[in-house]
Parts: sequence; C-alpha cells; structure tokens
Amino acid sequence: MKNKLSDLNNHLFAQLERLSDEDLTPDQIDKEAKRGEAIVGVADQIIRNAALQIQAAKLVSDYGSDPAPYLPQIEGKAS
Repeated sequence: MKNKLSDLNNHLFAQLERLSDEDLTPDQIDKEAKRGEAIVGVADQIIRNAALQIQAAKLVSDYGSDPAPYLPQIEGKAS
C-alpha cells in the first residue's frame, strides 16, 4: 500500500464531497454515510498509530538517539 498520512486528509475531504452531493437519493446518502463511518473508523486508527509512533520517536530522541526510524512516513522524508 502506498498511502501516506498526507493522503488521509484527501480521502476524508473526498468523502465529505460525496456526502455533500445534492443529487444523491436518500438510499445513496445512506450508503455514503455508512461508508463515511467506516472511513472515519479507519482514519481514527491510522491517527492513533501515528501518534504512538511519534511518542516512540520522542522517547528515543529524549535518550539521544535518532528518532527518524520511529516517525511515520510523510512524503518519503522519514522511514
């Protein structure tokens, strides 16, 4: 999978745009709302995982080591 944290924002806004489509039928709105709930659930876990990685990087940094290997990858700048 090639998605990065920076892509998460785009996915969330794309879902918001789908939900905002005024041409959707009530059934389509219901399907998109359920899809949105699933996306939010996954996004929440991704964010929690990134927060844990950042906490680990801070701990490593506090003890004088390079935190880069512990940071979430953002546009290929960290591993």
